[in-house]
Amino acid sequence: MRTTTGWLAHGSTSTLHQVPILRRSLRRDDIAVRVDYCGVCHSDLHALRAPRDADAPALMPGHEFTGVVTETGPDVTRFRVGDSVAVGNIVDSCGVCAACTAGQENFCRDFPTLTYGGTDRHDGSTTLGAYSREYVLRDEFAYPLPAGLDPAAAAPLMCAGITVWEPLRALDVGPGTRVAVSGLGGLGHLAVKFAAALGAEVAVVSRSADRAAEAVRLGAHEVIVSTEPSQMAAARDRFDVLIDTIPVPHDLSPYLGLVAMDGTLSHLGHLGPITVETTDLLVGRKKLSSAGSGGRPATAAMLEFCAAHGITADIELLPSAQVADALDRLDRNDVRYRFVLDLSDLS
Repeated sequence: MRTTTGWLAHGSTSTLHQVPILRRSLRRDDIAVRVDYCGVCHSDLHALRAPRDADAPALMPGHEFTGVVTETGPDVTRFRVGDSVAVGNIVDSCGVCAACTAGQENFCRDFPTLTYGGTDRHDGSTTLGAYSREYVLRDEFAYPLPAGLDPAAAAPLMCAGITVWEPLRALDVGPGTRVAVSGLGGLGHLAVKFAAALGAEVAVVSRSADRAAEAVRLGAHEVIVSTEPSQMAAARDRFDVLIDTIPVPHDLSPYLGLVAMDGTLSHLGHLGPITVETTDLLVGRKKLSSAGSGGRPATAAMLEFCAAHGITADIELLPSAQVADALDRLDRNDVRYRFVLDLSDLS
């Protein structure tokens, strides 16, 4: 076993404490990564603040990170010590089901091993995330970090980025496509950047016109104010794809009204029960879809695209000792657009 340091919550508490933790000794196909930067995701906040029993396994969040390889197992050929890498929210899968063999390990029929709160496929232990100075994983689920991408600002690409990249590519967004993005947060701002770089005509749907200049800076052509009935009516049936990144429960009807005939609303921000009026889909043969994370080929392609187009997340970088402040501010939506923790303050 290997000893490192990280931010851990015990039992039913949501408070993170800096403690020593154990990482496994390297298996033949493992790499050890010095974690330099780790993004703070809404999923981290939900995991910490969800009800847990006092005897629940310890929780260490963190599933979008970049760092440097410090050691490799004897069977590893993809990486060498000193290589810069990026890791997302999946660190293993069965590798043999239809989804895995299609390069969609995120949909593994046996369920993928998550970077934290998952179950290790070999020893059954609960995985601990990257709010720590070191992470050990199977080498196939790490990705070379392209030169030229800021490693701190690239960390959120491995969760927020791939989450919006996957539906944009699955829905064949490109030149001539009309895309709307609702919600301009960690997911939404990257959806705008990606859609614009793919050549689409992009609009942001926001509750306020205050975000117009920011939306344009990110690559949008316009802002539609969702609280202005006249603007919503003027945009009716207009968009081929609407990427919905709003992270709280909301009525989908106004947003489906913006989708063109045979278009798709991809619902990404809120993971939970929703109610849909069938007629909102029926009129116009509209489709409702969702997506989550991405497989290995799509993740690698996203990183290459980001390097080619100079795309990273807009971040606020904090020392990891300020993780509690980051989570509190994230809960208040007080971030533009993603917190990233600098783990260099851990030994």
